[in-house]
Amino acid sequence: MPDVIPAAHRSDRFLLAVSFACFAVAGVSTGPVDALVPTLGATALAIAGVYSLARYADVVSRRTLALSALGYWLAFLAIAGLHGIGLETLGAVVYGPSDAIVLAIAAVTWATLLSACGTTAFLGFREYGSRAGTDVPEEQILDGETPSDY
Repeated sequence: MPDVIPAAHRSDRFLLAVSFACFAVAGVSTGPVDALVPTLGATALAIAGVYSLARYADVVSRRTLALSALGYWLAFLAIAGLHGIGLETLGAVVYGPSDAIVLAIAAVTWATLLSACGTTAFLGFREYGSRAGTDVPEEQILDGETPSDY
């Protein structure tokens, strides 16, 4: 009988899905240029998306984060190719309401772009060793010296 207490396994993909959804809604909810409330709402959603993406980047391995960044960039390039055809043209060709199709493609475009940029930025932070708030290891403290508070 093992001595380990079983714990519920929680997927890290939930954080990735939350950030993707926040970015998608924030990307298409800005509205007119002079409207303050939709812009503030979109900004709050984008901040929530960055926070979720940061939590995801904190719990996954470097390899997983690099593969996520690569996947998002490839997805963004594929979606951006649809913009070359024209969103209104796609809305007219694909079955369904054309406005909803154009809005959905725009939402996925924003979500993949912001997710690709975010995962790449967090991968860069990890590669260059940016660790804010980490403790000083005991090996780095010399005999009798205490770490400085500033």
